[in-house]
Amino acid sequence: MAKPFASSADVAEKTETLEVIADGVYALTAEGDPNVGAIEGEDFLVAFEARATPAAARDWLRKLREHTGKPIKYLVLTHYHAVRVLGASAFDAENIITSETTRKLIEERGKQDWDSEFGRMPRLFKQPEEIPGLTWPTQTFEDRFDIDLGGDRGTIELHFCGRGHTAGDIVGWHTKTKTLFAGDLVEAEAALYTGDAFHFDWSSDTLDRVKAFRAEHLIGGRGAVAHGLEATDAAVEQTRGFLLGMIEHVGAAHKRGGTLKEAFEATHAALEPKFGRWPIFEHCLPFDVQRLWDEFDGIDWPRIWTEERDREVWAQLQG
Repeated sequence: MAKPFASSADVAEKTETLEVIADGVYALTAEGDPNVGAIEGEDFLVAFEARATPAAARDWLRKLREHTGKPIKYLVLTHYHAVRVLGASAFDAENIITSETTRKLIEERGKQDWDSEFGRMPRLFKQPEEIPGLTWPTQTFEDRFDIDLGGDRGTIELHFCGRGHTAGDIVGWHTKTKTLFAGDLVEAEAALYTGDAFHFDWSSDTLDRVKAFRAEHLIGGRGAVAHGLEATDAAVEQTRGFLLGMIEHVGAAHKRGGTLKEAFEATHAALEPKFGRWPIFEHCLPFDVQRLWDEFDGIDWPRIWTEERDREVWAQLQG
């Protein structure tokens, strides 16, 4: 019996938890749904991620406004995926910041990604008719961008750590509280989506750079906030373990001249005992295996996912 497509059957609302990590540092988690957060400056806010629609973003902002009424000066988007960016208009932010590579990805494949993710994860797209169009940055950078928070609030350093979940992921490092907003470069007990990823870069140098911050608090793309070095290191290494497991089993099937379906089945069998209980594992894995197979075929730049290609890969691997 075929499994329901991606997360199309996931209709249950998740319990959202707003956590005050430190003075003026906030994270909202939701049982494996995409995480968001914010950090207070002296007289402004820096928000991280925008959710899939303005309506979904307003739900988050209402919770944030119970703690602070400061205006949002900066909205930081760690990468281009639709569920992270299309709610940006709700923030009324003075500046929207991404890496320069993310801006190029929005130009190259933003509309296709919007259509693809809407089909895969319809529950996240609350009142989609309010989306005004693609979200474009007002400020981009290549390697590093610093935000002085003023007073004694410290600095937020935005860093490009290397290719990973996408070609243009960035992280946000709050120097004063040693808090890292890692985007989807790290997941804390949530499955990885790697359909646009660079598995070999991500599992090695990129995660090494992320781990080198020695974060005391780490907010990944999904899952609970990790607190303390032991937990933040574990979140990084769980992420690396998922990637290395994929590389091992997809690589073995590719090397022996097997099929994509065989690679998927072997990878599923190997990863399911440890990772199968994590959110969106079944959703992600077909797209993950297809992208990694492409990398083994020598396709460096990820192929664009469309609604049609999504369905074809799902039917081939999960049918």
